[in-house]
Amino acid sequence: MAEKKELYGYEEEDIVTLEFDDGEEEECGILGVFEALGKEYIALNPLGTEDVYIYGYKEYEEDYEMTEIEDEEEFKKVVSEFEKLAVEEA
Repeated sequence: MAEKKELYGYEEEDIVTLEFDDGEEEECGILGVFEALGKEYIALNPLGTEDVYIYGYKEYEEDYEMTEIEDEEEFKKVVSEFEKLAVEEA
């Protein structure tokens, strides 16, 4: 029998697996895709935690790409925008 995965309230299609440079993997639930600074970003929640990861996001016809936000000022502004959206949702 297949092992049942704990989904922490997410639908299975709303879970992505991040693969880090050191070979580690982490499953995350998609909190949402949002726009800030004229670009799209994605907010992810590592399963079983209260952490939030934010990445740049581009969607293509049948695929998507996530990129790290390397500019500290951009990251601060994007986090601020995400926090505003999260408060509005609550």
